[in-house]
Formats: sequence, structure tokens, C-alpha cells
Amino acid sequence: MIVDLHNHTKLCNHASGEMEEYVKSAIKKGVKYFGFSDHAPMDFEKKYRMSFSQMKFYEKEIKKIKKEFENDIKILSGYEVDFLPKYMDKRVLDTKVDYLIGSVHFINGWGFDNPEFIGEYKNKDIDKIWEEYFSAIQDMAKSKLFDIVGHIDLIKVFKYLPKKEVKLIAQKAIKEIKKADMVVEINMSGYKKPINELYPSNDILELLSEYNIPITFGSDAHKPSEVCKYDNEVKEVLKSYNFTKCAIFKERERKMINF
Repeated sequence: MIVDLHNHTKLCNHASGEMEEYVKSAIKKGVKYFGFSDHAPMDFEKKYRMSFSQMKFYEKEIKKIKKEFENDIKILSGYEVDFLPKYMDKRVLDTKVDYLIGSVHFINGWGFDNPEFIGEYKNKDIDKIWEEYFSAIQDMAKSKLFDIVGHIDLIKVFKYLPKKEVKLIAQKAIKEIKKADMVVEINMSGYKKPINELYPSNDILELLSEYNIPITFGSDAHKPSEVCKYDNEVKEVLKSYNFTKCAIFKERERKMINF
């Protein structure tokens, strides 16, 4: 893909590789617009994210790499921010980056996508947690704090799927995303998880197409070799839909380009 806006760094404490290695991998893959969007700091689950004191270093490093590779690729800056209303911090929300990805990784404090806590699923009503998850996505869109919805159906990560129709569960959230004029990312990382498919699923892709919601692309890479690792699979899935343009950003302003 020529656009890849969701990539991490070792500052988040669960990724590896130097930032330059990610960029070189992107160039090799033919990416034209590459974004770093590491996990934003907040006073919640601190071990899986950078600290507030590291923000200046992170943003400074992106600017340095942007200059270093300016003749080969366009580098964009961002953060992936957990939608946790009591913990989101203005130091992140007001910082000068190109875009913010809003993601839901927690339901009532439970890190549902973390293998450490997978045992909790056996105590849950699967339909109910899917509804709670998409209710959180809906609230995130209502907040109008973010530019991009990260891995919109992450709740399927361990292949615990609802009995109810996914479209019915997700539709209110999709409508709110449309109202908020947000972009939804096509996130490749589902292929390395038990669900072994793209985020979003075909059902959600159909809704995005129906509501004419703009998309962008992200590897969600946590090591350089994962950058655009599944771009062929993405292209194959998208053949069935009407997407021809994707979003890039500069200083929180969106631009649509052909991909």
C-alpha cells in the first residue's frame, strides 16, 4: 500500500526495532506516506505505552527522520490514543501532530485484546461485550477528539464471535462515525492474530461502503518486518468494495488520495 499510518516504536515497551528500520522497510515496500502512531501516554496501564516525559523525544525523532528521508518518503506523526474518558490527557490531545488514532482496547478496565487476560472471556456474555465494545466506539466518535478509528472491530481478535448479526451490533457506531466525519483504518494486524482476517471484517466493510465513510491504511507494525506485511491480502479483500481513495493528514487536516 502507498499509505501506512499505524506503526509503533519500542517506546511503547512491546515493540522492537529502530524507527529508521521501520522507515527503510516502508520504502522497500513502496509506501509513499508512512506514519508513526505509537501508544500515547496516560495514567493507565503504563507498562504498555510511552511516558509523558518521552513525548518530546518521540516527536523530535519523527521530525529528524522526516528530514533524513524526505527525498524517499513522506513521514507523518501521530499517536494511538486509548479512548478512556477519565484518563485521556490534554498533553496528548493538544499536541502538534498530523493525526490522532482513537482506539478501544479496554471494556470496563478489562484489556480484552491482551493474551494475559484471555481467560476472562469464559465469564462473559459474548453478545453483550460486543455491544459494549461498539458502544465505546460510538462514544469515541461522539467525542470528536480523533481523526481515525483504529482497528474498528478489534473485539473479534481471539475469534469469540457474537450470535447476533455484526452489522446490527455495529450500525449505531458506524452512523456516529459518519456524523463525526472520521476515517476508519484498514488495519492489517488481524492476520497475525487468531481471527486471521483484516480489521474490519467484510460485514463492517459493507457498512463503510454503504455510508461512504473514508478509509486509510495501517500495518499496526510492532517490528520493522511487519510493515505492509499483508498488503496483498488487503488488496484482495478490497477488490469487492468501491474504495478508490484513502486519507492522509497534515496537521490534523485530511486529504484524500488515490491508492
